[in-house]
Amino acid sequence: MFIASDWKDYEVLDTGWGEKLERWGEVILRRPDPQAIWPQQAPELWQRADAVYHRSQKGGGEWEFFRKLPERWIVSYRDLRFYVRPTGFKHTGLFPEQAVNWDWMAQRIRAAARPFKVLNLFGYTGGATAACARAGGKVTHVDAAKGMVQWAGENRKLSGIDETSVRWIIDDAKKFVQREIRRGNLYQGILMDPPSYGRGPGGEIWKLEDELYGLVELCEKALAEDADFMLINSYTTGLQPAVLSNMLSITAKKRRGGSVRAEEIVLPVTAGGVLPCGATGRWFAGA
Repeated sequence: MFIASDWKDYEVLDTGWGEKLERWGEVILRRPDPQAIWPQQAPELWQRADAVYHRSQKGGGEWEFFRKLPERWIVSYRDLRFYVRPTGFKHTGLFPEQAVNWDWMAQRIRAAARPFKVLNLFGYTGGATAACARAGGKVTHVDAAKGMVQWAGENRKLSGIDETSVRWIIDDAKKFVQREIRRGNLYQGILMDPPSYGRGPGGEIWKLEDELYGLVELCEKALAEDADFMLINSYTTGLQPAVLSNMLSITAKKRRGGSVRAEEIVLPVTAGGVLPCGATGRWFAGA
């Protein structure tokens, strides 16, 4: 397993009965998590929640607040800082489990000790973008949602990262990669965090099971000769680590050598155990 265990400002306090109880700085949130099908281990902790997200049977849901919270607040990870807030679609603007990947990519960028261009597809609010830029990478951040790119830009500024380190693109991921290949604009590192289902800025429909392999194959062509890594995240039930491993093995590894490792990605739970948060596949140069 890849475990994101180095947080100070974030903590999964407990899980169970389809929910998770999380501390975001000084704020405690209770959110649905369909994989937490076991009993709660510390029921007394759940009374400390400042807000709970209730799912609707019609889809979506809404927050119930037990005290007045700031519109948004700041959490830190190492020397990075991020704005978080409860959004109308349950999320907070940050996926804390991805910190284990931020550290891995940052370490590889620093170890390369050379110019290092990174392409972050489905970049969301820019956690990976900030980590790679802080490590010395020149990052191209791509997301179809203008609001998410704006949020990522605010996080970049909040972390004190130079504005010349990041290029912001609002576009469909696949179309952008195709144009980059035609332009000969290639990358030393590529990462992608695609949704299970979504729409591009032009109404393009994205369904992960239908589109992911084609995107991985396309992205391999956007890797430079001295490429160092390609990383895939998946939150879709059914796309196990072995699926990601196979995709990377028959694209990047087959054509470039190197190594592939794919694992479940998890968060530690203070009350006991770990919380599964999807899967990550990594291709990287060397052994």
